[in-house]
Amino acid sequence: MVELDHVLIAVSDLPGAGRRMESLFGLASVAGGRHPGWGTANRIIPLGDAYLELVTVVDSEAATASPFGRWVCRACESAPAFMGWAVRTQDLDRIAKRLDLTPDEGSRAGRDGALIRWRMAGVQQAAAEPLLPFFIEWGQDTRLPGRAQDSHPAAAVSIEKVLVRGNEQRMDAWLGGDTLPLEVTAGAPAVVGLVLSVAGGAIHVGPDL
Repeated sequence: MVELDHVLIAVSDLPGAGRRMESLFGLASVAGGRHPGWGTANRIIPLGDAYLELVTVVDSEAATASPFGRWVCRACESAPAFMGWAVRTQDLDRIAKRLDLTPDEGSRAGRDGALIRWRMAGVQQAAAEPLLPFFIEWGQDTRLPGRAQDSHPAAAVSIEKVLVRGNEQRMDAWLGGDTLPLEVTAGAPAVVGLVLSVAGGAIHVGPDL
């Protein structure tokens, strides 16, 4: 079983992007941290079990040496822009075996100094075909980033659905039949928007961000 974990948004300036998301959509963000060895860093918009990840390049040399860093480099050429998305699992090895993927490990220091750890698979495939999510498995002692404490000016917010474009049958085969809050339209593979649930309505976040 997989669940929606997060949606990635490539940005050129993390603090500035955080201010923009709060100004436009009432979404507050918290500082994330650097990804050692990947040349990237992030801010988190916590949304309960899921979250939005604002991500940018902070070390070009290191970024070009890692698959994730290269993906962020390319996405930042048109920043701010939706970059991709991830689903959470507690059985990464089984999924990796089914799809012939090689899991990788990552970590970063959290705001409280505690180490945030994860394993993931399918990053290169997701970068090449952004319709597809990559898979992430958080360390057993790691608190989900979406549960970071924060108060949004837009009040309680959650992800109602992710808007993606591409071949729905291709995505279904990749996910192994699990149902997620998605709306799929035909076209070139991409994440094209979000619908967020708020008290009394919804927030639509489109590709123009």
